[in-house]
Amino acid sequence: MTHITTQDGTSIFYKDWGPRDAQPIVFHHGWPLSADDWDNQMMFFLGEGFRVIAHDRRGHGRSSQTSEGNDMDTYASDVAELVGALNLRDAIHIGHSTGGGEVARYVARAEPGRVAMAVLIEAVTPVMVKKGSNPGGTPLEVFDGFRATLAANRSEFYLDIPSGPFYGFNRPEAKVSEGLIRNWWRQGMMGSVKAGYECIKAFSESDFTEDLKAIEVPVLVIHSEDDQIVPYADAGPLTAKLLRNCTFKSYKDLPHGCCQTHPDLINAELLAFIRFQGSPEEQLTVTIEPTLA
Repeated sequence: MTHITTQDGTSIFYKDWGPRDAQPIVFHHGWPLSADDWDNQMMFFLGEGFRVIAHDRRGHGRSSQTSEGNDMDTYASDVAELVGALNLRDAIHIGHSTGGGEVARYVARAEPGRVAMAVLIEAVTPVMVKKGSNPGGTPLEVFDGFRATLAANRSEFYLDIPSGPFYGFNRPEAKVSEGLIRNWWRQGMMGSVKAGYECIKAFSESDFTEDLKAIEVPVLVIHSEDDQIVPYADAGPLTAKLLRNCTFKSYKDLPHGCCQTHPDLINAELLAFIRFQGSPEEQLTVTIEPTLA
């Protein structure tokens, strides 16, 4: 098992597979999961010749169950320390859900030369919670309910989410995968209940507007209109408008957990974006504008 120790003494678990001289892809998982959520993508991109890396966020998976630091700034700082420890250059950062917020916060502050491009999949950007500057957001009371339910019976809560809205298994004619449900529960229960509780505030109340505006590298945004966890109208389209260089892929009926339910589709989208952006000639002459696909 591989770990780094951050400046505040936190042990961050990570996987690092593939040639050390290959372009690195860093995967950032959602709440309350772990690096294991990227199994399919890591195997796929390893087969495509990339170096693939995924870490367990502090308080999650096999990383330290810290009492402090369960906030987006610290999450991004941990990523910067991991990137520095592995000396990653020209990396591709791919984040799902909460991991998308983590990517936005990290990439906006990254050292020059560290990041080549980024991908936000069903991400919590620009901001989830409803407030004066975000009238279309989700009311705070919804997230208060999440916290209360988690504190009361985390194990049951972590079964209800993947059994229903996360993978769209509550939709008519949905093909339910018990394996996905159990794996989601397993990953969630590996982490700290305190981190899971406090991460709800991090993913719902963090405002990534200025982060998105500051990002200069190409970004792919993928969001589905049928996302029952991060509502489409207040996320994907608004995120795309804030980015300088964005490719926006919109879908009608994918679930929030589309990387697991539709890996072939998502992997193909990711590879096409990476290969296109990886061509120096095209990158110099083409500016991709946000479009619905």
